[in-house]
Amino acid sequence: MSNPGPRWFEQRKEFDAKPRDGAASDGPDLFTLCPSCGETIYNETLAENASVCHVCGHHFRIGAMERIGLLCDAMPESFHDEHLRPTDPLQFVDSKPYPVRVAQSTRKAGRNDAFVACSTAIMGVDVELGCFDFRYMGGSMGSVVGEMITRQYERARERGVPAIVISASGGARMQEGVLSLMQMAKTCAALARLHDEAGMPYISVLTHPTTGGVAASFAMLGDVILAEPAALIGFAGPRVIEQTIGQSLPEGFQTAEYLLEHGMVDRIVKRSDLRITIGTLLRQMLGMDPVEQTAHARNVANSTDPAVRTGTSAKGEAPAGPPA
Repeated sequence: MSNPGPRWFEQRKEFDAKPRDGAASDGPDLFTLCPSCGETIYNETLAENASVCHVCGHHFRIGAMERIGLLCDAMPESFHDEHLRPTDPLQFVDSKPYPVRVAQSTRKAGRNDAFVACSTAIMGVDVELGCFDFRYMGGSMGSVVGEMITRQYERARERGVPAIVISASGGARMQEGVLSLMQMAKTCAALARLHDEAGMPYISVLTHPTTGGVAASFAMLGDVILAEPAALIGFAGPRVIEQTIGQSLPEGFQTAEYLLEHGMVDRIVKRSDLRITIGTLLRQMLGMDPVEQTAHARNVANSTDPAVRTGTSAKGEAPAGPPA
């Protein structure tokens, strides 16, 4: 029998290795690693759970629009004062000019500054709602943010409705110097007029992080102060405080749980319960009838899908009612 040559698995194949063009992976990110428990979470599962880890309950940071969508009865069709833009009166330059930072942040966040304000309703109660966007220069408060918050309180006073601010901020914006610090007094004065002239309540919601001049002003002046679990809340950083007082700080200092224990926060509320908690508080403070809380009503109120809360499906159809 003649030798037919090398068998198929012995045959040498030419392999021409070439460097990969572009990034190693061009596909979408499918998973997120939880920084608290190390669980690998499928992104669709994370989105369905309002960006909360289903294993340990870690609350991931979410954007302003996503948070507004979780709270409101229906997504607002328009937002207030979106035309306001920061200027550079101090001609401030650190590692780069302030206008360059503003332009970069505008492209990143898709808005002109770090605050979003709207007129909306939560569980049938008309409110003026404002939310910080941490993507825009760490949610820092400059002249524009201070003006938008002041106008929100003034709209609430004129309409005779409650005001709600959801804070996620690194504090006053250093690039605007004393002009940013002036916003602390300006916003607090407008908030005082809301109380004195309209007698309307103000609910402050503290999320991770709420620090600096924001924590030292309107964020801690709520008639009710709510916080998300494990949120960092404080004025100065722990290292600065330790160097100032010459002592070590207790474990968990400046967390929402520590502030609750020491009377600075009224309640820690999980994100899934935040909407129904705020709605219930508003109705109680305004003397309105409570919403019937059957199991089905609770599921509708806490749903992360606005279509469920407004009574229509994605196709505009009425959803199925509670089980018989």
